[in-house]
Amino acid sequence: MIHKNTICLWYDGTALDAATFYAKTFPDSSVGAIHRAPGDYPDGKEGDVLTVDFTVMGIPCIGLNGGPAFKHSEAFSFQVATEDQAETDRLWNAIVDNGGKESDCGWCKDKWGLSWQITPRVLIEAFTGTDRAAAKRAFDAMMTMKKIDVAKIEAARRG
Repeated sequence: MIHKNTICLWYDGTALDAATFYAKTFPDSSVGAIHRAPGDYPDGKEGDVLTVDFTVMGIPCIGLNGGPAFKHSEAFSFQVATEDQAETDRLWNAIVDNGGKESDCGWCKDKWGLSWQITPRVLIEAFTGTDRAAAKRAFDAMMTMKKIDVAKIEAARRG
């Protein structure tokens, strides 16, 4: 199926590895068609995996093995709304423990350099709620964290 809008993510020969990891880590995710290069290209040979169709949490993506010219940056990230600390821990740890890297405020990078925001719903609700003082307390608490601690966010919200 060709989607009207698909996210294309650039990899240096590791698109299939990344897609496979995402499919086993995130719900509603899968690896689809694998397309091989019909001829040699600057960073690969005929028959190499050129693109991989995959879905991450229902979002259609294409992994393009384009070579080392371009790297992922924080300018693009997947934001994953988690239901509780267990889901937050599971997803965060899966990314970080698989060669990824922790960052601040619920952000981390996978081993391919793609950024992820693992964001508990309680944090989103605090920021978008009508109680601006509670939002500020939750924000201030978040600013001290790497992986989000749901209990600390809830306590900050309550004051």
